[in-house]
Amino acid sequence: MGKHRIIIKCVVNYCGDYLLLQKWYDDRIDEPYQWEFADGELEFGESPERAAERIVMEATGLTAEAAKPLYTWQYMLGEVSNIGICYLLHAHDTSTVLSEEYTESAWISRLEFADYIKNEKLLADIERADL
Repeated sequence: MGKHRIIIKCVVNYCGDYLLLQKWYDDRIDEPYQWEFADGELEFGESPERAAERIVMEATGLTAEAAKPLYTWQYMLGEVSNIGICYLLHAHDTSTVLSEEYTESAWISRLEFADYIKNEKLLADIERADL
């Protein structure tokens, strides 16, 4: 039987602005710091909505409520099928306390996504999403 891993991506909104987080990947690549949305794995027995709220809290210290799924994706990595669910969440405020995984945060408008996010696939997914 194949193995599955479920990834939850979190698009956090507050009054029309969206939260992006900067993460360091590797100094051997052209852009070692990259902007992205908070993400993490679904824990065993956890609902996807609860996972999204937990991931945002752990990454940023923000309390946010999962509103709706935006899109899904899938890719294979070795013998593991990685399944992703992207959720829209609404934050209660904008004061972040970042986990060690992230170096910076920014609240930006939807029109600024392409100024920050360099991953073309992610930009295409967000463009099709009903934000």
